[in-house]
Amino acid sequence: MQAQGFDIAARNLRLGHLEIDIVGLRDGLAVLVEVRTRGATAYEKPLASVAGKKRMRLLHAADRLWRGHLSKRPDVARMRIDVAGVTFSPDGSPHVEYIPGAITA
Repeated sequence: MQAQGFDIAARNLRLGHLEIDIVGLRDGLAVLVEVRTRGATAYEKPLASVAGKKRMRLLHAADRLWRGHLSKRPDVARMRIDVAGVTFSPDGSPHVEYIPGAITA
């Protein structure tokens, strides 16, 4: 995100019992990123793990963050939820799949 010009506003942001992994800001856009990781031998891929309940929790966290903080900031006009899936190969090198706007209401 930093390489694409985003300022990282928060990491592992706790909102009560909810958490947002990364919050980035750029040009009036707040991007909330859910990061999921899996090892090379995992049965389920990281992006597949963002389903049903997890999506609802992310939407709830996004709503709470928007209402409580972001909507009051003059430098933030809109928000998006992205998902990053990280898989580690047997030698430990990461492979990242990144989906902008992966979760919508």
